[in-house]
Amino acid sequence: MTETLRQLTLSSRPLSWVNTAYPFAAAYVMVTREVDVVLVVGTLFFLIPYNLLMYGINDVFDYESDLKNPRKGGVEGALLDRRLHRTTLLAATLLPVPFVVWLVTVGSPASWLVLAGSLFAVVAYSAPRLRFKERPVLDSLTSSTHFASPALYGLVLAGEPIGRGTWLILAAFFLWGVASQAFGAVQDVTADREGGISSIATVLGPRTTVRFALACYVAAGLLMIAVPWPGPLAGLLVLPYVVLCWPYRSVTEAEAETANRGWRQFLGANYVVGFFVTMLLIWTALT
Repeated sequence: MTETLRQLTLSSRPLSWVNTAYPFAAAYVMVTREVDVVLVVGTLFFLIPYNLLMYGINDVFDYESDLKNPRKGGVEGALLDRRLHRTTLLAATLLPVPFVVWLVTVGSPASWLVLAGSLFAVVAYSAPRLRFKERPVLDSLTSSTHFASPALYGLVLAGEPIGRGTWLILAAFFLWGVASQAFGAVQDVTADREGGISSIATVLGPRTTVRFALACYVAAGLLMIAVPWPGPLAGLLVLPYVVLCWPYRSVTEAEAETANRGWRQFLGANYVVGFFVTMLLIWTALT
C-alpha cells in the first residue's frame, strides 16, 4: 500500500500541483476577497485529484514511449509498474468524483460548462482514440487548457462578469501555456519518435518549435501591455522564459534532448515568477 501511494503521488507530478491549484485559487480570491469552503474544496481538487487524473492517464497510456525516455521515473514523470496501471486508472477517475459532484452542487450552469470543458481536455489529452497529445498544435492548445481553465473556472464559479482586461489576462496566460508545452515537447523528440508518438515538436522539428514557443511567450507579454496597471508589469514576467528558451532557438534533432536542461530551469522559474505574480495580485487587491 505504501509503495502504491508513493507511485500514485509521483504520477500526479507534485512539482506541478501548484500550476493548476494556484490559477483557480488566485482567480476566485481576487473576486470574492474571502477564504470560504468553496475556495478550499476547489483548491484541493485542482491540487491533487485533477493532476492525478491528468498525469495518471498519461503515465498509463504513454508507458511504452516512457520506457524509452531517460527523464521518466522521477519528478518529471512516473514510470509506473505495469501492475499498477489498473489501480492508477481507478484512482485517477474515482478520486475526483466527490469533488466534482460537490462543485457542481454549489456552482452555476456556466461553471458546469467550464468545469466539463476542463475535465474533457484533461482526459482527451492522453486517453486512447482521442489522444490530443498526438495531434500537433492541438497538443499545445489542449495542454494550455489544463492550466488556464482552472483560472476561468474560478472566475465563473465566483460569479465574476469577465471584462476586457480579464479576457486579455486569460489569453496571455493561455499563450504562456501553449509556449510552455511546445518547449517541453522538444526534449522528448527522440523518445517520441522511437515510441511512434507525434507531437508539435516531432512535426515542426525542434528548432521551429522552440521559435514558436518564443513567439508565444512574447505575444503573451505584449497582450499584458493592454491590461490596466499594474498589468503591464506582469508582461515583463515572460522574460525569464524567453531567456531560458533562447539558447535552444537553433537546436537540431540530434541535440533535442539537451533542451531538458532548459526545461528543468523552467520548472524552477515557475516558482520565482509565481512569487512576483502573487505580489502583483496583492498590490492590485490593495489598490
